[in-house]
Amino acid sequence: MVAALRRWAEAVAAGLLAVIFLAFLVQIALRYLLNWPVGWTAELSLAAWLWLVLWGSAFVLRDHEEIRIDLLVTAVGPRGQRVLGAIGSIAMVVLFGMALPATWDYVTFMKVEKTSYLHIRFDWLFSIYLLFAVAVIARHAWQVARLFMPARTTDITEQP
Repeated sequence: MVAALRRWAEAVAAGLLAVIFLAFLVQIALRYLLNWPVGWTAELSLAAWLWLVLWGSAFVLRDHEEIRIDLLVTAVGPRGQRVLGAIGSIAMVVLFGMALPATWDYVTFMKVEKTSYLHIRFDWLFSIYLLFAVAVIARHAWQVARLFMPARTTDITEQP
């Protein structure tokens, strides 16, 4: 089940990347071949890029694939790594959790605005950030639980 969801999330990310690429090609063709510059292709690319980055970070990127500065974490032993990992993950859960109500208010408020060319409501466009924030909270809550499971004897920097 998890593998199927991961493949689906990767397919969505690949589809968003394809939209960006096709919009780029259409923009070049219209501008340079037909001398007809249009703005909707740039707007579509920007919207797809926003969704691609946040969707990918929330559902495609794995913990060991993230770029981290871990000088302090690697300087301590396994127990210290668990403690530092827990502190960092708890901070992420608390901070994103505290920001979630204001984020919800802002995204739902933005239903009054639309994009210039495609007339996409901004609440729909920015809704991906809500999914991203909830995914970050869930991922770090799971990380805290995983760090303190009794059978856990390895450090948090290893790759699965």
